[in-house]
Amino acid sequence: MPLGHQHFHLHRINISGNQMGNFPLFMSEGTAQTTKKKKLRKKSSSKNRKKPLKDSSAIQTWRIFGVEVDPDLLGPSDGQERNARRGKPDDESSINEKIPVDQLYLSQPVLDSLLKRLKIKDISQNLSLPSQIKAVRVIRRSLDARKKKVLKEGPRYTHVIDVDMTNQAMMDLRLKNQPGRNEIVTPDMNELYDESPSIDNVTNRKPKVIIVGAGPAGLFCALALAQSQQCTPILLERGQPVESRGKDIGRLINRKIMSEDSNFAFGEGGAGTWSDGKLTTRIGRNSRNVRKVLETLVQYGAPEKIMVDGSPHLGTDNLVKLLRNMRIELRRLGGEVHFGAKMTKVVIDGDKVVGVNVEYSAANERGVVPEEMRPDGTKETMYGDAVVLATGHSARDVYEELHKAGIQLEPKGFAAGFRVEHPQRVINKIQYGDSWGRSAFSGKKKTDEWNDVFFPLSEEEGNHEGRLPVSSYRLATDKAFDGEMNRGAYSFCMCPGGQIVPTSTQADEVCVNGMSFSRRDSLWANAALVVTIAPDDPILEEYREKHGILAGIEFQRDMERRAAIMGGGNFIVPVQRLTDFINEVPSKTAPSSSYRIGVKPSACHEIYPKAMVKSLQDAVKNHFEKSMPGFLCEDALLHGVETRTSSPVRICRDSETLQAIGKSGLYPSGEGAGFAGGIVSAAVDGLVVADGILEDLLSVSHNSDTTTTERKKREKSVGFDY
Repeated sequence: MPLGHQHFHLHRINISGNQMGNFPLFMSEGTAQTTKKKKLRKKSSSKNRKKPLKDSSAIQTWRIFGVEVDPDLLGPSDGQERNARRGKPDDESSINEKIPVDQLYLSQPVLDSLLKRLKIKDISQNLSLPSQIKAVRVIRRSLDARKKKVLKEGPRYTHVIDVDMTNQAMMDLRLKNQPGRNEIVTPDMNELYDESPSIDNVTNRKPKVIIVGAGPAGLFCALALAQSQQCTPILLERGQPVESRGKDIGRLINRKIMSEDSNFAFGEGGAGTWSDGKLTTRIGRNSRNVRKVLETLVQYGAPEKIMVDGSPHLGTDNLVKLLRNMRIELRRLGGEVHFGAKMTKVVIDGDKVVGVNVEYSAANERGVVPEEMRPDGTKETMYGDAVVLATGHSARDVYEELHKAGIQLEPKGFAAGFRVEHPQRVINKIQYGDSWGRSAFSGKKKTDEWNDVFFPLSEEEGNHEGRLPVSSYRLATDKAFDGEMNRGAYSFCMCPGGQIVPTSTQADEVCVNGMSFSRRDSLWANAALVVTIAPDDPILEEYREKHGILAGIEFQRDMERRAAIMGGGNFIVPVQRLTDFINEVPSKTAPSSSYRIGVKPSACHEIYPKAMVKSLQDAVKNHFEKSMPGFLCEDALLHGVETRTSSPVRICRDSETLQAIGKSGLYPSGEGAGFAGGIVSAAVDGLVVADGILEDLLSVSHNSDTTTTERKKREKSVGFDY
């Protein structure tokens, strides 16, 4: 049987010396003799003698980067990956045995590539390893489909692997610490999240912390506080729980009836629930809080492979399930969760925020009877010892209320543009080429057949055995010329095998986003194509004159209303072929679109200011098309508009206390506050704020040195903005 078709169950490779027999040394005999001759030429002095290792048998972990494997060597599919998806074992012996996540992608081809990388020769084919190497673990796997200009190779799976070995093996292999190639794993590289510290001198009454918004920042903040058992988190969400939110979204898609507080933007889980569920972040995959976020997601139902995948994603279907599990756990720990609870005002006493005004609408939560909920129309003032604002970037009424209340805000950069959609098979062809494009596999019969017919078999190239995920892309340039200056332009939130959805929160606005289910098996691929807008951008001049700090919000609204008028109302989206956009010609026809409410061929180049249009045209024509030949084509369809890539306003907060500047007791958090971008960084910021509350509000007994260290760690962990 060919090697690529074998299935190996490697749950932990621990091989002792007696299994090796007479295993050859790392250097061949000829190499050893040559080395010996060279040594004889040297003077026999103590200066030239190698000092013996203090403990040659001590174990160290080395992280090896860039271990590449040809997908064909893995066969028609990864054995472990296929079974993880289908829930079926490969053989009888593995029926009751769960594969550890760090062994999920471990197979003979991966081991062969690792040993080749370490320059270990003459390895047998029965998975034997030198006795000095004790264990191997796959930390991350990603697909590299970039064109190799020199080698002209096809796609490669690239692995990051941890290898446990003795100090003697390290010397024999002549391993050196080279960042990004071979690294010694220090304890803080895989540091686990510390348990909440014990709190001294706390009164019997548990402090109450009000958390506004049940997106990633709010949820993870609430969970961390509840797990500490030192305070009672009260989570307020203006929208509905996921099970009811799905019904509201169905009414919008099928009947064009929108709930302003329960839609693609508002509701349990935030805007990211109906998205691709990307878990990528620029914070660092191995940082303490990022690992904590991923581990928590797995704990509540996410697939374990997100811990090792290079570009992990959840998909809407997985997010819906785990959000409900998190809600149940939060209540079990003593926290409160209220849906249909819209914050209308922050309550301020002097320079301290002491609570919020809340207005309730009818909520529909599975397993909770109406008598246990606040009646529709109820208003109340809720007091707490701290208030966390984690409302998301679409809660424009919150920014306006904060501005009126004298909370310090500042404008920040953001980006706006369109969402572009291609047939997925076109992106497969661009990224994988004719030879490998046919190997892109979604698991859905219609999609895969549609892809297959696009790539006729070639006798010269043959048919590859390996399977690849449907392809994605990332594009960016800082030289998108607008006629006067260069701007940044980039793709954002790329959804392979996805669909375009409406994220409007008002009936007179049209705004779109992309989403995918976990299998990414639709016929289309979409991504935002956006242009950067600086706080002092000339584009915003007229908006600054009228709206001051909130200029960016008014700009977003204006563009969304223009798109709604162009589409004709009822959430119909104006569309334009990308080729027509470049030539500034209104589209008369349009290819099929995944946007289910309806599209209208239009002149989308007339929506935005001329400088933005010119920048995007230049980016596509002179940069993106060069990076991905074929990207600019008749089948590429722009959908207008995508304006809510991030918040155009930041709530100013102290970098040490994490409280709003000038108003104690108020903790801005997450993407809407301007301190994160994406699911993971928002969740991390929620954890950071929870830590700040436990330390600052409840006077955790740290000595001054420890407190300073913790604050510095916290500042480094805070999320980023786009």
